[in-house]
Amino acid sequence: MLRERFTADMKEAMKAGDKARLGAIRLIQAALKEKDIEARGAGKGQATDEEILALLQKMIKQRQESIAMYEQGGRTELAQQEKAEVEVISSYLPKQMDEAEMRAAIEAAIAETGAASMKDMGKVVGLLRGKYAGRMDFAKASGLVKDMLPKG
Repeated sequence: MLRERFTADMKEAMKAGDKARLGAIRLIQAALKEKDIEARGAGKGQATDEEILALLQKMIKQRQESIAMYEQGGRTELAQQEKAEVEVISSYLPKQMDEAEMRAAIEAAIAETGAASMKDMGKVVGLLRGKYAGRMDFAKASGLVKDMLPKG
């Protein structure tokens, strides 16, 4: 489903002469090809939609780190280019959960896994990754899970 959308959007960007969008979509497709090769090496065929969403989130995180470095270095034009890529890549992700939704999902995951202490954090985060790939910022979620798990 996402693959077809990338191809259709790429053709649309070509027709419209939108070089920035076209470049960002080509970056996504190149990263996806690498992911597919990796999956074939593991005997899985193609990357799943969940894996594609995780890949897109990773690409956004990389660009956000680059933006921070470019802004520190006074390279605003490069920071702007990265921001434009983040915008295009983000358009393929489902709506992100806000903090209240994340807290509710974490509470449910803690109850479902029976997590009783910090030792169970991996179980909780694993369950969240399975259910909310692409919709949850797992860096934030990990911090919330730490706060919400009983200390002990």
